Amino acid sequence: MFAYTFRRILWIVPVLLVIATITFFLMQAVPGGPFVREKDRPPAIEAAIQKQYGLDKPVHEQYITYMGNLLQGDLGISFIDRQPVDEKIRTSGFISLQIALLSLLVATVAGMTLGTISGLNHNGPADYAGVLFATVGASIPNFVLAAFLVIVFSVNLGWFDQLGWGGPKTPSEIFDPSAYDYKKMVMPVIALAALPAAYIARVTRASILEVLNQDYIRTARAKGLSERRVVLGHTLKNAMIPILTVLGPITALLVSGSFIIETMFNINGIGREFVTSIQQRDYGLIMGTTLFFALIVAIASLIVDLLYAVVDPRIRYR
Repeated sequence: MFAYTFRRILWIVPVLLVIATITFFLMQAVPGGPFVREKDRPPAIEAAIQKQYGLDKPVHEQYITYMGNLLQGDLGISFIDRQPVDEKIRTSGFISLQIALLSLLVATVAGMTLGTISGLNHNGPADYAGVLFATVGASIPNFVLAAFLVIVFSVNLGWFDQLGWGGPKTPSEIFDPSAYDYKKMVMPVIALAALPAAYIARVTRASILEVLNQDYIRTARAKGLSERRVVLGHTLKNAMIPILTVLGPITALLVSGSFIIETMFNINGIGREFVTSIQQRDYGLIMGTTLFFALIVAIASLIVDLLYAVVDPRIRYR
């Protein structure tokens, strides 16, 4: 297991380099640039700006320079506000990771709970209620749900605040209770977690129903095991594989796809930075945020693969 994990971690490096290469040349192929404005500048000023940031060099030289800096851990600077890209990612990425992990926790607990209840009460009232939740949750876009939550719970009832993020801004504040404002955390997390929760509920229900029809479940019941032991010891554990399979992509989606929620609630997260960087053709920030998302996907995929072996002893990695 250790050797497999070590190899997978090493493979992340060439994967990120390939993604950086593809993103770099795709970005260069798009017309325009970070300093293109509606009003034309004098050619001398335009040339000076291009030279200052190295954009006057041939594309292959820019690529070699960028990759050399990347291998040294230097992501460059933002062309718009001249701040180091790694600092912007560190700040905004930490906020987005909080939102994503809290949303993943809520989605996993709610989805697995409802899916399990539905599967164990097949064609009963609880099953119909779970299916209804999964259907409604999968049908409502998160920005529509976010607007509904703001109107009801913020504007009308005044229970929660709608602007900003209430979590810690730096890792050093994680264990500081004063760094948390839960009135600003509830609505973004619920709005982002609803769709994944519905999807997890559907997958959990289908997996539970499939496992309940297996011979070893009937054998366990025939041996006189209690229903609780059958469910906890045999059904849930064997139904986890499909659930784990979807948790990896969902985690990456929650991190990279939260820009709508971040925009609606005025949260300065990595998703919002990514969209802004594309709009402004900020080459440095585009590259940095793309590599950040790729790293999250790679780590989530690795964790899911390792959890397979924990859930199912028959799976071994060499």
